[in-house]
Amino acid sequence: MSVSSHTIYRKDYRPYPFTIERVQLHFALEPQHTIVTNTMHVIAKEHNATMVLNGEDIELQAIYINGKALTSYEYSDNLLQFKPSETEFDLKIVSSCNPSANSTLMGLYVSGQSFFTQCEAEGFRRITFFPDRPDVMSEYIVTIEADKKQYPYLLSNGNLISSQDLDNGRHQAVWHDPFLKPCYLFALVAGDFDIREKTSHTRSGREVLLQIYSDKGSGDQTLWALDSLERSIQWDEKRFNLELDLDRFMIVVTHDFNMGAMENKGLNIFNAVYVLADPETATDANYMGIESVVGHEYFHNWTGNRVTCRDWFQLSLKEGLTVFRDQEFSADMAARLLPPEAALSARTVKRIEDVTHLRAAQFPEDAGPMAHPIRPDSYQEIGNFYTMTVYEKGAEVIRMQHTLLGEEGFQQGMQEYFRRHDGQAVTCDDFVNAMESVYKARHSGKDFSVFRHWYSQAGTPTVNVQLDYDTHQQTASITLTQHCDKVGVEKLQADMEKKPFHIPFHIGMLNQAGQAIPLNIEGLEDITPTLQNGVLLDLKVPSQTWVFKGIKERPILSLLRDFSAPVSVIYDYSFEELAVLCAHDSNPFARWEATQELISREILRLTQCIQEEKSLALNPIIHQVWQHNLSDPLLDAAYRTWILALPSEKVLLERLHPITPLALNKALQFVRQSLATVHRDVWISTYQHYHAQEDYQPDPISIGKRSLKNLSLNYLLSIKDPEGIALAKTQYQQAKNMTDRMGAISALLHYADKADTETINQDFYQRFENNPLVMDKWFALQATSAQSVKTIRTLMDNPLFTLRNPNRVRALLFQFCMNNTEAFHQNNGEAYTFWAEQVIALDAINPEVAARFARVMDNWQRFAEPHKTQMQKALQSIAQQTALSKNTTEIIEKALSI
Repeated sequence: MSVSSHTIYRKDYRPYPFTIERVQLHFALEPQHTIVTNTMHVIAKEHNATMVLNGEDIELQAIYINGKALTSYEYSDNLLQFKPSETEFDLKIVSSCNPSANSTLMGLYVSGQSFFTQCEAEGFRRITFFPDRPDVMSEYIVTIEADKKQYPYLLSNGNLISSQDLDNGRHQAVWHDPFLKPCYLFALVAGDFDIREKTSHTRSGREVLLQIYSDKGSGDQTLWALDSLERSIQWDEKRFNLELDLDRFMIVVTHDFNMGAMENKGLNIFNAVYVLADPETATDANYMGIESVVGHEYFHNWTGNRVTCRDWFQLSLKEGLTVFRDQEFSADMAARLLPPEAALSARTVKRIEDVTHLRAAQFPEDAGPMAHPIRPDSYQEIGNFYTMTVYEKGAEVIRMQHTLLGEEGFQQGMQEYFRRHDGQAVTCDDFVNAMESVYKARHSGKDFSVFRHWYSQAGTPTVNVQLDYDTHQQTASITLTQHCDKVGVEKLQADMEKKPFHIPFHIGMLNQAGQAIPLNIEGLEDITPTLQNGVLLDLKVPSQTWVFKGIKERPILSLLRDFSAPVSVIYDYSFEELAVLCAHDSNPFARWEATQELISREILRLTQCIQEEKSLALNPIIHQVWQHNLSDPLLDAAYRTWILALPSEKVLLERLHPITPLALNKALQFVRQSLATVHRDVWISTYQHYHAQEDYQPDPISIGKRSLKNLSLNYLLSIKDPEGIALAKTQYQQAKNMTDRMGAISALLHYADKADTETINQDFYQRFENNPLVMDKWFALQATSAQSVKTIRTLMDNPLFTLRNPNRVRALLFQFCMNNTEAFHQNNGEAYTFWAEQVIALDAINPEVAARFARVMDNWQRFAEPHKTQMQKALQSIAQQTALSKNTTEIIEKALSI
């Protein structure tokens, strides 16, 4: 690797020695040669300090201080440095860049015929010379000049101050953002767009303009996103008492984007996949994803923009908190207008989705070489730390604070947080301090000293549960013991000692008939009653025991209800106990969890049988549970889909030591086919009951019906049931929405013979080849159903595929390598070589995307042979490259060394 590794440490943070009060930017936009004039009003905070400005892939043309040319400066290694003689001055820097050549999609770049920016985390340095760090907060005035015919809309943050025509067919617009912000929240967009807009009113009565700018001809696909934006604004007012602080809020759509979206103050820039939707081209998952991401980026207006990060180690300060907020928003939206029982089910489905996502992606990260706390202590490339740990685990850490404080206490903590820090760049500790002040007041001085370990330690804690039942005393003793090994860079710290976590552990008890046992907590400490006869155990030490009295029979434990902490639980359930929980647990999350545990144990047992070449047979209890859940009239369709679905393959892989991917894949296929065969008639009747030709509505009840119908179809096609294949073909041909069309073609491509799929596959391609977002779906289908690397290479030759578009890369390459176990992990290792080739090719185009793709091999050391050695060789082939970016270098170095 030619790029040397330079590690940045949180302990080395020092405040920037200058205040930049005001930034005036002038852009003369041209695709190949944009001139940026940056005038800053600067005040020195330290005597005789050196001013250091970042600049990358831009050309320096001139520097002036108070109107005089500066000649004494140093410019090397992307740093511009000089020592000003004045303590207060105007600094003017003129530079140029080439947006059309910027394939990294960081800084100012061209997508299609339009200009866009992406500045988080360190993209602003690709636009102009500036201290590119989040604690430098300034007022921005932006003037944009461009050809009027080609770029009729010129947008930036804040409020439009003026616009006017210029000579030579050009025009300009001036924008002013009245709120101080770091440069990573700067945004600029120029192009020709469709506009959908509406006026809305805040709770205080102010009129605000909401706008979505999208490609010409796509405006009719932005209605759902605009409505989602308005719902987000109203929800934040109602739930968090936070009001939109600008007179307008804009969303702009692009097809070339490294991320999902970006929360630039008042001018959000979105990947098209999270805005454009209509029933013919977007699935239920797309609709829900749009609502969630629109909410997430809007909620950043306060949790990220009004209060931002002091440094990038504090990234979870804004991301973990805002993910928690968008999860709650989605749950509230799903439950709105529903009766209480249905609302509880809708919220539970959202919780199941979030936990499944966490376990499938974040738990493996916690066990791999990139493991880090939600507030890392070091990094080499900050772009590599936009991780599941920072986001999703960060949200779970926020949720635990919500659990410990309750809704009312959490809202008091949020109010205190904004009272202390509005308009500031702060740390995770500042947030916890605000929450702790409420916790102390409500819990007789108890603090969050142990809870803070979630911010400083990595890994997924394991909680061992022991039940001791005394028949004579009628007592049940529950002992919780926590443990967390060193992971990631912690393994290299010989003097580090892992400390206990503060774990809120929600439990309940059932008798052998499945009835809830009321729990008497009199005299017990570190315990709080909850709903459904449960209690919250407050574990803050390595091991603690709680003794419950008046328990008349040995109880069945309902553990970690609602996933009250991001931990793994070890408890020696019998199959019979799990079956009772599967049928009767009053906590719907715990009931789903018991079903997952029951079937997971069976799949893992069968995986071992396959490795030992033993005969396979499914435990009859599994069939009993599936039959009960298929016929239980109290379960709505959305929840029933989750409780009847098999566990994620990624989650199951994490429970194998060593990982044997092909054996697990065969075990999953056997279980799916067994459940399909035995319950075939019920799957048919379930499909027919929920298959309705109705006008499309993206509401929770309709989504649930479609999901259960398509799950039934997948079971049926897994055994190549002739009637099921006929139903799938008919569903595809008669589909009135993309969810039904995708449900049918996906089942056919993954399970049916080529003769049953070829015509439909070609029809889908020809029908949608001019729609990039739908073609991403098509490429993903081909990737996950492909039988070999050869198929993927052929798809890369398709004229619609390009390595320069992140969405297309994610659709084909990511999906094949991450979600096609059978083909990617073939024993010949050919796919691993292919993966390495594509990482190298991507790295030369877009290092951020390449680094994310490189993480496919994070846990290579945990695989069985021959996979382990083959993966190592693939990693080493990347490491031997002489021109690798620092993004990918960090990933590969850590994978090979930790």
